[in-house]
Amino acid sequence: MTLKDVSVGQTVKVRRLSGEGPVKRRIMDMGITKGIEIYVRKVAPLGDPVEVTVRGYELSIRKADAEMVEVE
Repeated sequence: MTLKDVSVGQTVKVRRLSGEGPVKRRIMDMGITKGIEIYVRKVAPLGDPVEVTVRGYELSIRKADAEMVEVE
């Protein structure tokens, strides 16, 4: 399952990141790394972006990027 598929109100744990080079680096720079917990706060009316809480701060992430974050 990916972060894109998680429902609002759920907390998930990152299993791994897919993607290559600069895209993967950008996701990691946002604080999304293996083993960290992510809480999905809300989803925009048209479904993009997704607002999450990571490491105590709020972050908006595009669905294309959320699809690269594999969670459990």
